[in-house]
Amino acid sequence: MSGIDFAESTVLITGGGSGIGRLMAFRAAERGARIVIWDIDSAAGHAVVAELTEAGFEATSMAVNVSDHDAVTSAAHSVTTRFGGVDVLINNAGVVNGLPVLEGTPEGIRRTFEVNVLAHYWTTRAFLPGMLERNRGRIVTIASASGLVGVSKLTDYSASKHAVIGFTESLRNELRGQGSAVSTLTVNPFYISTGLFDGVKTRVPWLLPILKPEPVARRIIAAIGSGRQVLNLPGIVGIVPVLRFLPTRLFDATADLLGVNQTMADFRGRAHTPR
Repeated sequence: MSGIDFAESTVLITGGGSGIGRLMAFRAAERGARIVIWDIDSAAGHAVVAELTEAGFEATSMAVNVSDHDAVTSAAHSVTTRFGGVDVLINNAGVVNGLPVLEGTPEGIRRTFEVNVLAHYWTTRAFLPGMLERNRGRIVTIASASGLVGVSKLTDYSASKHAVIGFTESLRNELRGQGSAVSTLTVNPFYISTGLFDGVKTRVPWLLPILKPEPVARRIIAAIGSGRQVLNLPGIVGIVPVLRFLPTRLFDATADLLGVNQTMADFRGRAHTPR
């Protein structure tokens, strides 16, 4: 699978005003990309663009609520008119509640699926036609290791990440069936220390460390460039599908042994805040 030459490419990052979104913007810009930041927080997006511009890179930002289909459609039209389309779409915006299933509010649960799942449909449907016409592009999904294994106190978040993993896999096969050069990348990271998951812990840091944002951003941008289709961080996360062959009780016992279902015990995070 061919990758992307970032030079002269347009890279759009949702939730790009903070966290790994901001860092990916810098790493892609260093490779010659033109950066478009979408963030619901206008000030955060403009601040990142100011940093990029000061460093000599080309960048612009738009305040966009990616869960709003009409807002996405309108903003995408503006981007396409100005830049002729997008070469790399990084669906990075995400929210987390971190509450037991009976404690989450209907509004919070709905918001999780609107931002973490439906937004992927709206952005992809907005930019994929142009990619197909040019027969060039990459659609990147920042999913999660919790999209491979359900985690206690993450019923809505884990379900949303399971959903986008399925979304991207189906999209990959649609594109492959069409013989298109447009490709996908699914990123499944363990917890990243960006603030979104403040308070989470790991029982086995030598095996499942809390990830540092900068190396994660670098790995993702490198994977986009190389044409890789799945990136698990750390690599051991990739063993989860194999463990599914175990009987359910053994699978659950393995997760408990690794402390997976205790990771959220002291979670405080930034509820409803984009990644």
